[in-house]
Amino acid sequence: MSLPWTERYKPSNLKEIAGNYPAVEQLLGWVRSREDGKATTKRAVLLTGPPGTGKSVAVGLIAKELDLDLVEMNASDSRTEELVERVAGGASLQGSLFGRKGKLIFLDELDGISGREDRGGLSAILRVVKESRYPIVMAVNDPWDPKFRSLRDACEIIQFRRIRSPSIEVQLRRIAKLNGVAVDDALIARVAERAGGDLRAAINDLQMLAEGRKALKDEEVGMLFSRVQERGIFDVMKSIFSAEGCLEAKIAAEGASVDPEMLLQWINENIPNQYPDPADREFAYDWLSKADIFMNRVKRKQMWDLFSYAIELATGGAALARRGEYRFTRYNFPRRISMLSATKEVRGNKKEALREIGGGMHASMKKVATEYLPYIEIIEGAGATGGGALSRVAGSKET
Repeated sequence: MSLPWTERYKPSNLKEIAGNYPAVEQLLGWVRSREDGKATTKRAVLLTGPPGTGKSVAVGLIAKELDLDLVEMNASDSRTEELVERVAGGASLQGSLFGRKGKLIFLDELDGISGREDRGGLSAILRVVKESRYPIVMAVNDPWDPKFRSLRDACEIIQFRRIRSPSIEVQLRRIAKLNGVAVDDALIARVAERAGGDLRAAINDLQMLAEGRKALKDEEVGMLFSRVQERGIFDVMKSIFSAEGCLEAKIAAEGASVDPEMLLQWINENIPNQYPDPADREFAYDWLSKADIFMNRVKRKQMWDLFSYAIELATGGAALARRGEYRFTRYNFPRRISMLSATKEVRGNKKEALREIGGGMHASMKKVATEYLPYIEIIEGAGATGGGALSRVAGSKET
């Protein structure tokens, strides 16, 4: 079986990387600084951006250029604390086995780590970052997932952007020529456009069309399946707020890299940034409140078909609130999500305490929280319980 064209024709040096050379230069400079013992602002780098933009290829070529051992770990496969410590942790403290200058540790596809199932995985990665003797580079498609908050704070972020269609067309023509396949310019342009900035996907599509053939015409692009592209949340926000109507805004949200509930949080956070006029804000929030009603019905009654109504109301309201031309603004991560992430441990301890008190009083957690807890807190504040029942229960959970 022949090699995939993505492997056969992948770049052999850094200058051959298409579309993201500025990001590659930034990464190369950071790795060099770490190798030379110079101070860097952060102890690790987090590469962000959609698939097929050259993140993994760039890391491999930098290791080759600087004569470093490349220690790779796919976080989708090695996600638990034990595996991270054994693979990445061991490599970060040991010398090179092959006599090279040093090591470059690469943790790919961090999106595959889920906070609940892969217990300890992210904590172990953070420990490795703090203790490593060698530069550590990690790759993630969506850095704004709340579970990556601590990792974002510990890393320098370098963004790889979607590759522009003209750059993809150049690569496709080169590969077609190397394979002796005559291809219409129109077909090359359409394959590049359908790839949505993913060079790897475009090369795979071209190989599928050209396998065993000597010529390709434009009409044969119809053999390809439609490709739904996942888009970064900042691009989605810009497309929603700049949309000319409800349908355009809804389509903009379809490729979002976040779930519908998180999308509403992003819209909620950024309405004031986009619309300084109180009347525009009122219009957008009015429609967002209607979307929230549908979202709550989805969760309470498991009526999943209502999701589309919630998305239409939220995105359409955000777009139609604009009067005049779209103005660029800086979009922010939802503060509510950041706050929930920061108080996760405190809320967890409180929940355990409520469960303990409810068990002793034969009451539900909801009843304890609404009917008993206010009085318990008053008693604790008065110091009448020698430390407080809630505090003692919460403290026992921590120990």
